Amino acid sequence: MLNIFSLANGRLFQEEIESLEELSKFQPIWVDLESPTPEEKRWIKQYYGLSIPEDAMDEDIEESARFYAEDNGEVHIRSDFLIADEDEPRTVRAAFILNMVNDNLKSKGVLFSIHDEDVPVFRLLRMRARRAPGLIEDAKEVLLKLFDADAEYSADTLEGIYDELEKVSKKVLAGNVTDAIASEALGAIARHEDLSGRIRRNVMDTRRAVSFMMRSKMLNAEQFDEARQILRDIDSLDSHTAFLFDKINFLMDATVGFINISQNKIIKIFSVASVALLPPTLVASIYGMNLQFPEFAILGQLAYPYVVTLMFLSAAVPMAYCYKKGWMS
Repeated sequence: MLNIFSLANGRLFQEEIESLEELSKFQPIWVDLESPTPEEKRWIKQYYGLSIPEDAMDEDIEESARFYAEDNGEVHIRSDFLIADEDEPRTVRAAFILNMVNDNLKSKGVLFSIHDEDVPVFRLLRMRARRAPGLIEDAKEVLLKLFDADAEYSADTLEGIYDELEKVSKKVLAGNVTDAIASEALGAIARHEDLSGRIRRNVMDTRRAVSFMMRSKMLNAEQFDEARQILRDIDSLDSHTAFLFDKINFLMDATVGFINISQNKIIKIFSVASVALLPPTLVASIYGMNLQFPEFAILGQLAYPYVVTLMFLSAAVPMAYCYKKGWMS
């Protein structure tokens, strides 16, 4: 899918392009390619004179090769963006090519973005740019606003994790943690831990991209201040992610602790029962031997009830003692 975005009265307007001829009708500042087809790449090369690298979306590209500037003025940035899907949270690689001067269009600054699927940050920026006039002035501003929206999206996701962990905390710390509750809590904690790790990696990647833009001296004074504010916002997220990891570890330890307590209760019952049944076992072993005991001669037919009663009492006394101590509760 090929979309172009142009400025009109300070607002960003989107047009979906379905043919090469439609490209000549607009002077965009942002060209967005979502899962581009070979034909759409050919349109970009033919009209804009830009060749999209074959490794633009490779995940195994060297970290040092993700931010660089060409001799012709093109700036290449590859950055990851978070998709906080409840079922499958993931990061999506997006490649940006910032063409500062485009002779074919006779305009300054065109941003090309290439990604495999729609990204929430891109949708958020498009919505804001349509509603807020003057939000974006040039292609560099588009890239900065994308990273700004990415930091805000990460912050919103962290806030959602706070709320979800609060629900898990109430279940775990309420006591009486059953196996079903513990299993559900551990699953939720594992999901939130994975998402928190992805957020931390995402903001680290955004920090590197914004720092590269600042070092490359491609920003004016106002944009440079905006980039510094984005970095400050990202730095503020580090303490929140660290706190979340601590909270996740605490809830994990608490849940595992309650599971151990529940298992220990079961083991304790078997331990008390085994200790209490030792005396009747001893009685049965003694009187089960083929010997002539004097009490058998005295009791006669009452010998059997006598042995059974003695076994019952020898078991009841330890059980009553353990119950009084609270070991069977």
